[in-house]
Amino acid sequence: MKSTRIVLASRPIGMPQQENFRTETVELEPPKPGEALLQTLYLSLDPYMRGRMSDAPSYAAPVEVDGTMCGATVSRVLESTDPALSPGDIVLGYGGWQTHSVESVRALRKLDPNAAPLTTALGVLGMPGMTAYTGLLTIGRPQPGETVVVAAATGPVGATVGQLAKIKGARAVGIAGGPQKVALLRERFGFDAAIDHRAPDFAEQLAAATPDGIDVYFENVGGAVFDAVLPRLNQFARIPVCGLIANYNDTDLPPGPDRLPLFMSNILRKSMTVRGFIVSDFWDQAGEFYPAAAQWIAEGKLVYLEDVVDGLDHTVEAFQGLLTGKNLGKLVIKVAD
Repeated sequence: MKSTRIVLASRPIGMPQQENFRTETVELEPPKPGEALLQTLYLSLDPYMRGRMSDAPSYAAPVEVDGTMCGATVSRVLESTDPALSPGDIVLGYGGWQTHSVESVRALRKLDPNAAPLTTALGVLGMPGMTAYTGLLTIGRPQPGETVVVAAATGPVGATVGQLAKIKGARAVGIAGGPQKVALLRERFGFDAAIDHRAPDFAEQLAAATPDGIDVYFENVGGAVFDAVLPRLNQFARIPVCGLIANYNDTDLPPGPDRLPLFMSNILRKSMTVRGFIVSDFWDQAGEFYPAAAQWIAEGKLVYLEDVVDGLDHTVEAFQGLLTGKNLGKLVIKVAD
């Protein structure tokens, strides 16, 4: 079996470019005992992948130069050496940017195609949804009547955070880029308020939307957005730090004065809780997340939006768009029917 794959040809400096990747076709080894041969149907594109392209210290090992780019996938089983899976089964795996893969059966999760659209296993019923669930409810701990603010709010994590805040009785304020995304926050996702961070009076709009301050700020962005959020944070505010996409392509520290003393002073003076986290910190909550999220979707309390791009050959361009906010909802590459 041959696989067409996209490998990391060189480490990007700044925004990843087409020349940092190479498409090639390789022949796969037959599956060994306990493995399965898979055909990729859908590939997830997520901001964390930018970090894997760098060899800077991180919570996970970088992709090696000339290695296949990583990524979660929904795949069809073509061949299995383990009786737990049969040809035709659909599974969630981690095949990466390629058309076929051989993976350990123990690392795969069998999906029910009749339970939900397959792509949701990469979004609202997958890693992004569980990231929102665990980060908000474990670290943010929103209480009825509190104000929860989330940046990158139309993305799969941010949109879920806002809706979970509403389910828990809190007030949800979303921050996104551009009028179209702001409208989506109000009309599709039901946020109480939505603000365009590109607006020249963004800080003033944020203040007007949070008259009682901010109790929980779910951080996905950093940069100028956090600068506007910081003075609005209340006593005992909680800040789950999930991502900092505004800085992912930076090659140096941002210019300007050192704002760390101001931030640390706020943490001390307001008794704030700030915790960075990775979804794998909370794998023990998977058993409660999946049925709860499925139930909320069935009840219409949790809705989602997907941006599906057709063709593996469009992956790099789509990923560039992800880093600049061009996608609407969870970004997925359709690799095969």
